[in-house]
Amino acid sequence: MQRTNMPKSCLTIFQLLERTGSQTHKDIVLSTGLAPRTVRYALRRLKENGMIIEKFNFRDARQAIYMPKMAPAATHASA
Repeated sequence: MQRTNMPKSCLTIFQLLERTGSQTHKDIVLSTGLAPRTVRYALRRLKENGMIIEKFNFRDARQAIYMPKMAPAATHASA
């Protein structure tokens, strides 16, 4: 997961999702004040880089739910 080559909008949205857990596109637009098109672009970039997961929204099938991808737990080698 690379954060260095990401636009500021991507980092803003990723940090929001880390704080809140999950949100729809509409919720992200309202929370950040970013334009809907900017949010769509940022979500696409974050998905392409494996930083977020897009899930089906059972409450409203028209809107996906976005959440941060959890880092795999570190495995401890036994000595």
